[in-house]
Amino acid sequence: MCGIAGFCDYQDSLSDEAPLWGALARRMGNRLKHRGPDESGIHVSGHAAFAHARLAVVDIEGGKQPMSRVQDGCRYTITYNGELYNADELRRELELLGCRFESHSDTEVLLNCYMQFGPFCSEKLNGIFAFAVDDERRGCTFLCRDRFGVKPLFYTSVNGRLVFASEIKALFEYPGVNP
Repeated sequence: MCGIAGFCDYQDSLSDEAPLWGALARRMGNRLKHRGPDESGIHVSGHAAFAHARLAVVDIEGGKQPMSRVQDGCRYTITYNGELYNADELRRELELLGCRFESHSDTEVLLNCYMQFGPFCSEKLNGIFAFAVDDERRGCTFLCRDRFGVKPLFYTSVNGRLVFASEIKALFEYPGVNP
């Protein structure tokens, strides 16, 4: 079990106040520490801030999150909680399409799947999951969870900003989110 949290705003830049947004993302992630006691990480870009609390199960070194990759000059960053039952099958398919992998983690498989297929990647996934991708090429953050909601993903909008987390209590760290 891991925990994910974050927020994004593609109408306004977060760059000017990156340290403030990073601290806020870290506070949100700290509320999820019990979901992933092994490691935590944050990512702040010009339009999004992600936090991750990790329970390391697969590829302990190679699966650190949030995970970023660059393709054609655009950065993609993922924060992910879950398990892909068809990760090996997807990896083989993606390798045939020319994707190269730096780790053995299903996080990297999922990120490459998104980079290859965009939002349609969800049609290829078999498993239990919740994830967010900061997609510089499309200028958006993509949120997705498994069809049955086994891995929770809560979200809201505050002043035009999308705010999300694995648990509601992490949402409450964001100013303006109230019960």
